[in-house]
Amino acid sequence: MTQKIKHYICEKDGRIKWQFRLILSAAILSIMLAESRFLYYHSPKDTKWLICIIYALTGYYCPGCGAGRACYCILHGQIYQAFRYNPLLVLLLPWIGTYLALCACQWLFTGRESISRRIPMWILWTILAVVLIYGVLRNVNAYPFVLLSPTRVR
Repeated sequence: MTQKIKHYICEKDGRIKWQFRLILSAAILSIMLAESRFLYYHSPKDTKWLICIIYALTGYYCPGCGAGRACYCILHGQIYQAFRYNPLLVLLLPWIGTYLALCACQWLFTGRESISRRIPMWILWTILAVVLIYGVLRNVNAYPFVLLSPTRVR
């Protein structure tokens, strides 16, 4: 960044000025709302634009398979159907959403984000292990693991 632009955008301590943080936050929120609106009116199961490359190439479900359909169902209030498409996403989504909202609010109001540094590494490693184990177990062709594969209820 040139010195003139940096002086215009940043404060003396290096933080982005409040006005620019507010504009950036509003832009990100607008994009998220536009994406949610698009997903609300365009079902992923009726289109070919949202495919899983891993499933298309290997025939195995990845940990994210069914996430688009699950988000579509959540937007329509069909929580059980969303759970059948991707149970891990439905269980983790409130936690991830809360974490992202807290980080965004802290950055918006203070110009710094310190919540990420407070999370112990063992929690991140546990989440990674759960996602990997989930990805393996949802491909086991035996009861009760077949319940983890993306399934339409109706």
